[in-house]
Amino acid sequence: MKKLIAVVVFCISILGLTDTAFSQTKIGYINTEELIGAMPEAEKATTQLQEYQTALQQQGNEYQTEFYEKDSLFAKDSAKLSPAAKELRRTAMIELYQKLNGWREVMQQKLQEKQQELLVPIRNKALETIKVVAKENAYSYVLDQNSVIVGPPGDDILALVKKKLNIKDAPPKVPGAARAPGGAGAVKPKQ
Repeated sequence: MKKLIAVVVFCISILGLTDTAFSQTKIGYINTEELIGAMPEAEKATTQLQEYQTALQQQGNEYQTEFYEKDSLFAKDSAKLSPAAKELRRTAMIELYQKLNGWREVMQQKLQEKQQELLVPIRNKALETIKVVAKENAYSYVLDQNSVIVGPPGDDILALVKKKLNIKDAPPKVPGAARAPGGAGAVKPKQ
């Protein structure tokens, strides 16, 4: 009988400790995409990536122009060329054509590499700041809102992390705010 009482007391104490441990768990949520999008570094990285993409497209356009020029020149001069010269130019055209077709793949790969190069440091900074905020505010878990479909209740810590990064929220855009001077035609907020 004493053993049974000891087991029951032990089980009750374990349940009490478990309940206490769960009640101290503090959960926070954050939308990391929104956070990264609000960071000034992300806007700069996006601009750099667009400029890089434009430069790559321009290089591809130059390859295409070169191919068309050489193709029309080959078509015009082919009657005058010896069979050996024709074969040499045909081989050069095939190589240029393959280079042009392969360029699209190369361009995509280079864009992905540049995107990683620019965005990984920004993402790392965001994640480190989230960890600091979680520690400062005693959060046991911080979950990304984009990957949680169902979860326990928690706090949205986006504002805390933005504050830590000195990011000010942009004022909300009001439909019709950019209308004629004097407010003519502007939408009035409901009261």
